[in-house]
Amino acid sequence: MTAPTRTRPRLVTPTARPLSTRPEARGSASPSARTDAAPSAKRSARTTATTRRRGLLNLPGRRTPSFLALVALVGLLSITGLVMVLSASSASSQATYGSPWYQFQRQLMWLGISLAALGIAVRIDYRSWRAAIRPGMALTFAMLVAVLVPGVGRTVNGSSRWLGVGPFIVQPSELAKLVLLLFTADLLARRAKKIDQTQLTLRPVLVVFGAAAGLIMLQPNLGTTVLIFVILMTMLFVSGVPLKSLGITLAIFGGVGVAFAVLEPYRMRRLSAFADPWADPLNTGYQTLQSQAALANGGAVGQGLGQGRAKYGFLPEGHTDFIFSNIGEELGLLGAVVLLVVFVAIAVYGIRVAMHAPDRFGMLVATGVTTWILVQAFVNLGAVVGVLPITGVPLPFVSFGGSSLIVTMAAFGLLLNVARQSDA
Repeated sequence: MTAPTRTRPRLVTPTARPLSTRPEARGSASPSARTDAAPSAKRSARTTATTRRRGLLNLPGRRTPSFLALVALVGLLSITGLVMVLSASSASSQATYGSPWYQFQRQLMWLGISLAALGIAVRIDYRSWRAAIRPGMALTFAMLVAVLVPGVGRTVNGSSRWLGVGPFIVQPSELAKLVLLLFTADLLARRAKKIDQTQLTLRPVLVVFGAAAGLIMLQPNLGTTVLIFVILMTMLFVSGVPLKSLGITLAIFGGVGVAFAVLEPYRMRRLSAFADPWADPLNTGYQTLQSQAALANGGAVGQGLGQGRAKYGFLPEGHTDFIFSNIGEELGLLGAVVLLVVFVAIAVYGIRVAMHAPDRFGMLVATGVTTWILVQAFVNLGAVVGVLPITGVPLPFVSFGGSSLIVTMAAFGLLLNVARQSDA
């Protein structure tokens, strides 16, 4: 009979201890280990903080072709606007303020602020602005109410649209464009899977728009109201809201808009002047006729920069809503066509950015901003050449203005932000 084999017990040495029983695992690391770990932890904390800052300010994207093209286009428009504001306003500034540089200096100040707003919008990830939508809406509605309070809002030519002190004046309806655009993009992006349920998509947008439109129409300001409506309708269409619901909405709000235009006497006079400016050439038709005369006077190549005659009291608002007339007179058909090509190029690149946006929210933001700039330019140019009624809408990036230029630049910065993170 064979005796059973006996197994010697294995000695457990300190080096063979289980990991959980080692002093290092229990938190009693050696001095050298603690010395090595401390700098590593500090470096990790610094790296985390830096990453967070870069996530907010330094976008992970790159300077895509669309980004560079849009920067060049908005730069060209801004420079053109600055030069033409100086040319178109020099005579009126000299007569009113004693210096031909007055309006130009103000425009230069507003352009500097606008470029700062654009820079901020480009640097901060566009998704981060979703957290500011509700506070932004509260501020915007408060300002829209404030302009209607006697003694608080500024009234010019019968319209109460402005807030401010001294030369620093803001127009809350301009801010409403951007805030409602972001609100709509955020809501439609969050409810993408329920886009067919109009009570969750179309209805909330229309309720918020209706509240804002009511306050804007009390100023009164039909042009801005129509522009906001077109922007939001385009975003709803692109997001996939049922066409039947959009058609009904368009019919209802279109009928309301026509009623506002017809029932208000001064708007009815504008419509009459649009239909036949020669019926009252010295009053309601004067602006349109002088604008067309300036364009005709420019010919093919223009009278030359600074050589236009419309600015010498013939064309009111020549450096604001009707600055395109001065461009046509001084730079001719050639200069006017180049300007049109620039806006068309912005539309093309804006659509391209929207189609290649990294997410649905970015797509809707790019769509809204592109629609904003394109439609506003179309409405302004249509009024200048006489194919649309006069609405008082400025030409983006070119017309003289403060709050309009700042808000439009900030919106364009969001478009550039999306472009920087797209693959277009």
